[in-house]
Amino acid sequence: MKPTAESSDGIESGTAEPTSGIILVDKPSGVTSHDVVAAVRSGLGMRRVGHAGTLDPMATGLLVVGFGQATRLLTVIVGHDKTYRATMRLGLATTTDDADGDLLPVRPGAAQRVDELTAQGLQDLIDRCFTGWIDQVPDAFSAIKVKGRRAYDLARAGQEVKLEPRRIRIASFRLLDFRRVDLPDQGTIVVDVDVEVTCSSGTYIRALARDLGEQLDLGGHLTALRRIRVGPFDLENPELASTVAGGHVVPHTYRNRQGETVVRSRMVLDRDRQAILDGSLSLAQAACMSMPVLNLDADQAARVANGGFLDLPVAGLTAALAGPESRQRLAAILVPSTRGGAKPDVVFHPEA
Repeated sequence: MKPTAESSDGIESGTAEPTSGIILVDKPSGVTSHDVVAAVRSGLGMRRVGHAGTLDPMATGLLVVGFGQATRLLTVIVGHDKTYRATMRLGLATTTDDADGDLLPVRPGAAQRVDELTAQGLQDLIDRCFTGWIDQVPDAFSAIKVKGRRAYDLARAGQEVKLEPRRIRIASFRLLDFRRVDLPDQGTIVVDVDVEVTCSSGTYIRALARDLGEQLDLGGHLTALRRIRVGPFDLENPELASTVAGGHVVPHTYRNRQGETVVRSRMVLDRDRQAILDGSLSLAQAACMSMPVLNLDADQAARVANGGFLDLPVAGLTAALAGPESRQRLAAILVPSTRGGAKPDVVFHPEA
């Protein structure tokens, strides 16, 4: 019988089977980021699974998911800049700043302003007011915590949510398409624009649609959103195609604590367990993609494993690799020490 080893996550595996890694999930619309994590937990038979950067249920695209010790890498990955493709509707606002909310009344004079709006004029406004460093008030239906509770829980309960502006950076905000759309049911004409946005972590694309609509005195909301990149992890990079796992949405019926029958959506991965593991990035691979790298000798690796300091210069978060080149492993994430050199911020234990 092939020898097995039990990981800290409670699954049995062959010695060559990874117990930690990063996978890229192409999230379908209609499920939450937590649903994606639940699908990966179920697919792998592991408890220790997390993600880097929440996507709304309406949104699709890249969710970076870590399992095992790789969950400790997610705090680094989530800080990378991101690229989105979105459709923004200008001329109508909603209660949630996206298509899931209730429509608000059409503003007086909106039809004329929509008629006067041009693609070049809109791009000029974006370049002038929505590019570079800007202050953004997050959406009231965001996942930001307010006194221990998620803002969206408070907003859904009908409570007023006041969030402070945040400094964000929009590296690029490009118009891809501009079209007028007649909405006879609403008695108005709107402008739908397809855009591509590259921005810092913490940027809310819904809030960009809202604020762009406000700047035009038209109102605006998001009708579609797809994340295509998080730092070095890019859904459109053919070299990462084997790492991308898709999924589909199915209805899930269960009884809640009150004995009521509830039907909600859940995600099922399109890959089996072995395919997910075979396609995953190792800790060392993901770390090398995410930050600068230092190679440690045996003595340095032993010192880091015990929380020791190193007389090595690092400018910021740095991946420390140990072991022979053919089997390098991530030993730690180093940060600058106030007394000079580097100290381990996170230590990773060797895996069987």
